[in-house]
Amino acid sequence: MSVHRRQFLLSAAALAASAGPAFPRLAPAAEGSIFPPSVRADFPIASAQTYLNSAAIHPMSVPCSKALADHVAFRLKGGGEGRMDFGEEQQKDLKRRFAQLIGAKPAEIAFIQNTSDGENIVVMGMDLPRRGGNVVLDELHFETSLYMYKSLEAKGLQLRVVKHRDWAIDIKDMERAIDRDTRLVSMALVSNVNGYPHDAKAIGDIAHAHGAYVFADMVQAVGAVPVDVRAMRIDFASTATYKWLMGERGFGFLYVREDLQDTVVPTTRYGHRQIASFDRVGITWEPLPGAARYETGTFPNALALCSHTSLQYIERLGLQNIRAHARQLTERLQKELPAMGYESVTPKNNETPIVAYALKDVAATQKKLRDARVAATIIENEKRMRLAVSVFNTQEDIDRLLSALA
Repeated sequence: MSVHRRQFLLSAAALAASAGPAFPRLAPAAEGSIFPPSVRADFPIASAQTYLNSAAIHPMSVPCSKALADHVAFRLKGGGEGRMDFGEEQQKDLKRRFAQLIGAKPAEIAFIQNTSDGENIVVMGMDLPRRGGNVVLDELHFETSLYMYKSLEAKGLQLRVVKHRDWAIDIKDMERAIDRDTRLVSMALVSNVNGYPHDAKAIGDIAHAHGAYVFADMVQAVGAVPVDVRAMRIDFASTATYKWLMGERGFGFLYVREDLQDTVVPTTRYGHRQIASFDRVGITWEPLPGAARYETGTFPNALALCSHTSLQYIERLGLQNIRAHARQLTERLQKELPAMGYESVTPKNNETPIVAYALKDVAATQKKLRDARVAATIIENEKRMRLAVSVFNTQEDIDRLLSALA
């Protein structure tokens, strides 16, 4: 597996022991399963349809919805009787939990709006393309990144786009593209196109050997597969929370390596969340330390609360257990769908919960899925179907999909 493995709450015993006060203990799983039925019950959408589309947007959990309902009660009635805002201490704990999930320090984490917001902060901070040099990325990257760097190419940026080979990126092609004039290598840690996981460490080693920095779009990785930004040699990264972090749209995280803050990536946006002890008369202030320098104004407390609840939920399940559960389902898809005539465009032995297939008849496939109430992503102009499994999916979901497509 090219994504580096880290150890988190691995055993079934840890699943029960790690349950915090907000969550009941997990019941034992049935034989042959990773998670008990209660996990599926935490996602009511699973009983309404066959949902295989978490790479597009992850369903909300019951614990998250309850936390949001409590926040609405606070907004309606104010504090008291257990009602409170998502305050400063909880915000610090949220950064701590996310930092722990990716092997970073809390001071290296900033709250942002979404994944693209974070990459823009990095790119604008590095003053591309005015300072010259080239940027290397690959065609399995997310469309926003491809669009952004292509737009900057029209303003003088030197852009190098590495082509895929059989839906994977050859490290030798990356090595040929990166040279002493490369300023930044940008990649999707896990491709939204087909679930391909980059060999981040190998790319990071090559980039750093040439004096370049590495940015990683983590949105299809963090919460689904182990991520360790230091072991992977990642300098900057960002993610939204509405996919595998099981949060809501409009909120995310930016990681900037501590020694690169305010040097390689200086602040280019300004807001009151960056400062303390503001003196209105003298117009003086104390700058807050760490990645808070990249935050700006009003904080989305409700969205952060949802993320805080969901991170605790992920911790309780255990990332390795999440990965093992998904592997059981994707391995079956990779075995049975090609035998039915659906050519896989995801490399073999893929270690992510995303798999994709070429379609011969897009309209017919769409109708089959719609009639069977199966949710998936179909890219019409590229004739591709993407399936993504999560903690609530079961072998019965795969049965229904295969039956619909037969």
